[in-house]
Amino acid sequence: MPIQSKLPHIGTTIFTVMSKLATDESAINLSQGFPGFGADPILLELVGNYTREGYNQYAPMAGISELRTALAEKTRITQGYYPSPEHEVTIVSGATEAIFCAVSALVRKDDEVIVLEPAYDSYEPAITLNGGIPVYVSLNSADFSVDWEKVKSAITSKTRAIMVNSPHNPSGFVWSQSDLDTLEELIRDREIYVISDEVYEHITFDGLRHLSLGGHSGLRNRSFVCGSFGKTFHVTGWKIGYCIAPAALTVEFRKVHQYVTFSTVTPIQYALAEYLKISDRYLSIPGFYQKKRDLFAEGLAETGLKLISSHGSFFQLASYGHLSQKSDRILAVEMTKILKVACIPISVFYSNQQDDKIIRFCFAKTDQQLLEAIKRLGELNKIL
Repeated sequence: MPIQSKLPHIGTTIFTVMSKLATDESAINLSQGFPGFGADPILLELVGNYTREGYNQYAPMAGISELRTALAEKTRITQGYYPSPEHEVTIVSGATEAIFCAVSALVRKDDEVIVLEPAYDSYEPAITLNGGIPVYVSLNSADFSVDWEKVKSAITSKTRAIMVNSPHNPSGFVWSQSDLDTLEELIRDREIYVISDEVYEHITFDGLRHLSLGGHSGLRNRSFVCGSFGKTFHVTGWKIGYCIAPAALTVEFRKVHQYVTFSTVTPIQYALAEYLKISDRYLSIPGFYQKKRDLFAEGLAETGLKLISSHGSFFQLASYGHLSQKSDRILAVEMTKILKVACIPISVFYSNQQDDKIIRFCFAKTDQQLLEAIKRLGELNKIL
């Protein structure tokens, strides 16, 4: 018998589609957000050591205490507060799971959840599957900053949560202290929670510092902070992330988590706990990625595309509306097939698929790959 879909409007994600097309066409894959280089050999060796030493059975549901403690210390160093490893830190199988479990812990039937778009595509399905109603608020088109008056207007008596993301995917916008203060003021006297996607926390540029919602005294007690070791240490395939939330919220979060994955791969947890003991291993990441951003942006600017400043994440947006009115989806496919460079059309990040003639590139690749991609994009006029 046919199954009535709970997500009838959802198909295969654009990231899967474009990555497969890149493989089929032997194109340089600047579409899906994963590094094109390996992890630190020290980290890889640590995983091997713990695997060989027999750390291969179930980890505790919330994560091993060593990693939760190391993560709490990292949070103290970078954000100025120390969450309780026992009661406020949970290790999960990727940030996408963290976001799903946070939404599931909070959202009830017909609750409204504000989503700032363009937005990563996992937010809306998590809300819908839990009976919630996504309420979309568009970011400012010029720089993808938040229009707080629009957010204020979107809040109703049914608003249960707000999804936020900084550094932002796909734009690279980084929130300021003023953004956090304004958000806190908007929800101060309301029963509204925040689910904060902070997977690019260590990838910021030009002297900007990532400000976690957990580091804000007025937001900490009502926020789920979702992060990713995979994004930070170039091991996205390990699917290991975390959620930091106040004790009362963590209790509800773990109730969901224990029936989604229960626990996360054990030897990798031990390896990360040891690896995190040297803080420069994550504090040096902004400089590493800024060099790649600058290399790619300098070359991309010569193609005729108009760049939109990226202050964080490992993505670069480029506008082409001054050159062509071709749809961004068609352009992305043609770029992959003809120029052999894959990107992501930004229209897929909007609920209404609005096409502002902007495409997204991932510059978390080797310098050789980036330089070759720039060379190929120099012939962009062939398809515009």
